[in-house]
Order: sequence, then C-alpha cells, then structure tokens
Amino acid sequence: MIFHRSIAVDDHYLFTIKDSVENKGTKPITLFPYALISRHGTPKTLGYYILHEGLIGVMGNQGEKEETYKNIEKSKSESWEVTDAWLGFTDKYWAAALLPDTDAKVHARFSAGEAGGEKTYQTDYLLDPQTIAPGATGTADARLFAGAKEVSVVGINFPFSVAGGYNQALHLNHFDLLIDWGWFYFITKPMFLAIDFCFHLVGNFGIGILIVTVLVKLLFFPLANKSYASMAKMKAVQPELTMIRQRYADDKMKQQQAMMELYKKEKINPVAGCLPIAIQIPVFFSLYKVLFITIEMRHAPFYGWIRDLSAPDPTNIFTLFGLIPFDPTVLPLVGSFLHLGIWPVIMGITMWVQMKLNPAPPDPTQQMIFNWMPIIFTFMLGSFPAGLVIYWAWNNTLSVAQQSVIMRKHGAKIELFDNLKRTFIKPKPKQPAE
Repeated sequence: MIFHRSIAVDDHYLFTIKDSVENKGTKPITLFPYALISRHGTPKTLGYYILHEGLIGVMGNQGEKEETYKNIEKSKSESWEVTDAWLGFTDKYWAAALLPDTDAKVHARFSAGEAGGEKTYQTDYLLDPQTIAPGATGTADARLFAGAKEVSVVGINFPFSVAGGYNQALHLNHFDLLIDWGWFYFITKPMFLAIDFCFHLVGNFGIGILIVTVLVKLLFFPLANKSYASMAKMKAVQPELTMIRQRYADDKMKQQQAMMELYKKEKINPVAGCLPIAIQIPVFFSLYKVLFITIEMRHAPFYGWIRDLSAPDPTNIFTLFGLIPFDPTVLPLVGSFLHLGIWPVIMGITMWVQMKLNPAPPDPTQQMIFNWMPIIFTFMLGSFPAGLVIYWAWNNTLSVAQQSVIMRKHGAKIELFDNLKRTFIKPKPKQPAE
C-alpha cells in the first residue's frame, strides 16, 4: 500500500486533509477513515458557570453535546451514530474541531483515559469502511478547524446577519454554537452585532458600547417615559400619602387600602419605578456575556488608561493609582474587595446622583438601603470588565437626564440639589416653642 497525504490551510486555520491509498497488492484491503483530536493533561479552566470549556459537538438531530473534563473522566466514553455532525474541544477564546462531511454517517465519540501517568481526553469519529481492490485507489477527506473563535470566522446564526463564516460556507450544523452565547442568545447575539457594527463605523469598541446604550435607551423610550411619568405623579401625591400613613398608623390594612385607592384615582402604578431597572438587567447581562466570551473584545482599548474593555479597570484608589507599590487584592478575605478603579468610582457617583434625584423614602430601613446601594455596587463592579462599568455609568447619566426632563414636564419638583444638600448639611433641629 502506498499512502499519500496533502494538507492545506487557509488564513483562519481551517485545515483540509486529503488522503489516498493505492493498493499494490493482489488482494482487496478494507480501511476505515477516521480523525481525532487528543488532549494530554487536564487544561486549566476558568470554571465560570456562564462559559463552557471542554468537549463539545453537535450530533446531527440530537443537537448540541457538551462535557466538562471532570464529567468525561467519570463516564469514560460517550458515542453517537449520526450524520451532519462536528466535534472537538473549546476554550474561552480558542477551539479545535473536526468537521466531517455533512452527509457522512459517522461514529462520533468523546472519551477520557490515561497515557504515561497523564490524563488524556479525545474526540474522534470513524466513517464507514472502504474496500480497495487490487490496483485501485481509495480516498478520504477530513477537515480540522484549530484557531480563534472569531464571530466572522465561526459564523453566527441570526436573521439578517452577514457573518455566516464557516457555518454558512461549509453548510455546517450550528457551528456557531462553538461560541457559548448562552441561554439568552436571542439578546446576546444582537447585542454583539450592534456593538460590532458600531465598531466598524467609529473604530472603537468602547464608543460602540456608548452608541448601543443610546440605541437601547431609544428603543425603550416610551416604556421608560411611562415609568418616569408615574414616578413624577407619585412624587406629587407624597403629601397625601404621608397623611394616610399618619391617619391609619395603627391599621396597616386600612392604610394599604387608602393608598391603593389614591393610586387608582391618580392613575399611578406604584411599581413603575422598577421598570427602568428591570429593563437594564437583561441588557447588562448580555453585554457582560459579550465582553466575556468574544475574542473581538479581548484587548480592545477605549481611551486613556483603559487598554482592555474585557478586563477590569487597571487603576486602584487603594494604591493611590500606582504610587504605592503594593497589591491589596492579594490580602486574605478582604483582598477581592480592594480593587476599585476610576471608572467604578465614576459609575458609583452616577448611580448615587440618580438615586438622589428622587425624594428620600419615608421608611428609615429603605433610606439606609438606598444610601448604601451605590457604595455596594461600586465595590461589586470593581472587578467587572471595564466596558461593562463604562456602560453602566453612561446609562445612569442618560437616565438622570431623561428622568429630569420628564419630571419637569409633569410639574414634579426635582429633588436632586435638595437631597444632595441634605446629605452633606444636616438640618438644624427645630427649637421648641416657648
């Protein structure tokens, strides 16, 4: 037998392997075309719930199959008899995947073992056997993708998207699932496409995030307007609510009934103030996912000291922005809370200003919660990607402007400066009358 192999590779690391075998003997021979990816040693993974790292594939009409290294060690092997399949390994930004012909019947397998005292992991497939007669030649083709999971290369399965990549060019079965878009892919995918489109217009992913934030604001503008209008009406009836609380101070049921009657009379939705926050949550999560999983965002700069939108703000007020040669984040227990950069502080200030736009709640417990919330979120977001913190700060700023305009339109007093004054200057206690 004489074996021939040719290997071609394109600019995005798709390898095409063509094998041929000449039978120079006097008897027919039977060969099984196969391909495998073997990984030696357990790789270090990030361990985040929102990101899959490990063995992955789409097994025909059985859909996507994912296994972590730990799980495949327990099960040892998993196999499928399917057509229209692909399989391989995925990391956060990189992947290696076998792409058999979509019409071929394959015996696909995930497996784990040990070699030379080292753990091994493998994805492989076996095709139907070929019998080669004496003097004849048999052929087999294989494809391997081993490269970066760029959306334009892998492809994205979304209406009106031009980023078809290999998923479309090779007619693969949901090859876009190689990128872990998550359960909320219907939000995450358009979020990425919008930011990527703006990036190609302005040349900066950070500016793209700011533009998309404005577009999201415009999209939900009518809903937010209704919410802020209801909040303005709520502010206008505060004196009446105070009287109701005083009148029925000892009867909470009558107090609630009287308040609900007032809301109904004035056409106020008491939970309307939650809508702007409720809208922000899925947008916040989808942007976090985009920043976390897409290699396009990796090392994407903004301006000034932000050189990577997918990484936390590198400055830290606890080191006086680098003047003190010490890393407080390595301290036990409290170290994770001691990373606080400039942009998280800006975000915290904008959040604090937004809350001060409204009158202080009458309940002391609620007052305490609202006073501490900006501080808590500032420290929480200190270790989040800078792009996410910049988005939140910009979103808060737009919300303050929008809410101020709507409140003024409905004749509600804007309490911002009064609340800020009360925060820093405590009112003098009233002197008892003589």
